[in-house]
Amino acid sequence: MPEVQEIINQPLITNDAVVFGLLALCLGIVFYTSQQKGLKWFYKIIPALLMCYLLPALLSTFNIISPKTSGLWPIAKNYFLPASLILMTLSTDLKGIIKLGPKALIMFGTATVGIILGGPIAILITSTFSPDTVGGADFDAVWRGLATLAGSWIGGGANQTAMLELYQFNVDKYGAMLAVDVVVANIWMAFILLGAGKAEKIDNWLKADSSSIDTLKNRMANYSASVEKKFTLTDLIKIIAIAFGGVGLAHFLAELFGGWATASSMKDSVLASQFFWVVVISTTVGLTLSFTKMRRLEGVGASKIGSGFIYILVAIIGMKIDLSELVTYWDFIIVGLIWMAFHVGLLFLVAKLIKAPFFFLAVGSKANVGGAASAPVVASAFHPSLAPVGVLLAVLGYALGTYGAIICATLMEMAS
Repeated sequence: MPEVQEIINQPLITNDAVVFGLLALCLGIVFYTSQQKGLKWFYKIIPALLMCYLLPALLSTFNIISPKTSGLWPIAKNYFLPASLILMTLSTDLKGIIKLGPKALIMFGTATVGIILGGPIAILITSTFSPDTVGGADFDAVWRGLATLAGSWIGGGANQTAMLELYQFNVDKYGAMLAVDVVVANIWMAFILLGAGKAEKIDNWLKADSSSIDTLKNRMANYSASVEKKFTLTDLIKIIAIAFGGVGLAHFLAELFGGWATASSMKDSVLASQFFWVVVISTTVGLTLSFTKMRRLEGVGASKIGSGFIYILVAIIGMKIDLSELVTYWDFIIVGLIWMAFHVGLLFLVAKLIKAPFFFLAVGSKANVGGAASAPVVASAFHPSLAPVGVLLAVLGYALGTYGAIICATLMEMAS
């Protein structure tokens, strides 16, 4: 019977070449229609980046394509993501990022605290109307499963796996936690992308001073204009060589460092994750090259090609959300939504108090909840030159993820 069920649940399209082509068409349709005068009103309501995310989500929800039968996510994570990190940090204005001030770090810290406190608060609230949802005993205890969620939402996949190993949650029920992670985090992602298109209005409501962000964007625009030149095939090959040569180097060193950590007493830490090292090394390669003549490749569109990789990443991330899981795991998703609501509420409260721009709120949150896969996407939704801010904060999230998740898990155990 399980085999029959598996056949029934097969998506319409399982060939990854076709799936990738379909996702590319989705991106093409969005970019083409967003330039049509008759549809300008639509894209003022729903930004193009959000549509690049929602169309694959709808294809997944209606079982036309499925991440469960696709191998595109590992390719996106291992190739397109590090390549985009290198190209989008290649022209980084580190002085400009430093001048953004401490508000970015304050909002990042607030996001982390929001996840740590949000878990036990969600358990306490849910226990008032559905105690069985957050109950369970021994290794079936729901708080153990939610601890893996805390690892993911403060750090990333490596931290999530570490929490699963540490708290030994029943693997047979782990699928529900993965569904909550994907659905709830991506619902919030959709709202952030929607808000990015209305950042000015939100900043006015927050009474935020976004002048430092505008200055950085203008400086990058001026630099791009000052080094702009005619694009040649040689320039394209240089960009490809730097991007994917850097990706190769990142993976080579990640194997060494990850293997070293695994063989030592740090095997249960984020340092044992090869993906963590790929992100750190790719970012370091890009930042290092930004101090060389290679930075001038911005003049022939290095960051634009990096943005192209980001959009491919967005489409593949969008494919991972299946809205039908809202029905299947509705009880756990309610817990996740309460948790995320507290996180978001605390962010807006602090942003209002310190008059932080919406950009810092959005990137601070996704550096925790989405990690390196989402933070640069969100940052570049505001402006491509801001992507490095998301990357640097996401790396900080990986470093704090395990510690924050352990504190959160302890509080959730007490609340259960």
